[in-house]
Amino acid sequence: MNEKIVLLDEMGNKVEFQILATFGLDEYEYAALLPVDDMESLTYLLRIEYNDEGEIILIGIDDNEELKDVIEAYEEIQKEQLQ
Repeated sequence: MNEKIVLLDEMGNKVEFQILATFGLDEYEYAALLPVDDMESLTYLLRIEYNDEGEIILIGIDDNEELKDVIEAYEEIQKEQLQ
C-alpha cells in the first residue's frame, strides 16, 4: 500500500503522510500513518470516523485503553506482514 494523504498539523501546515495500514478493531476503523518527509518519525495511529456528508475524518485517540489496544493490534499486523 503506497497511498498518501495530506493533513493539516496543529499550526495549519500541510503534511503529507504515507498510509501504512488501515484496520478494524472492535466497532472502529483505524489508520496507521507515517510522515513522508520524516520516515524516521513515530507512526501516527488515528481513528477513522465519518462526518454527516460521509467524508472521512481522522481523529486522535485520547483514551489510553483504546490507544493501547490499537497499538497492540497494529503491532500484530506488522508481525504478520514480516512473515
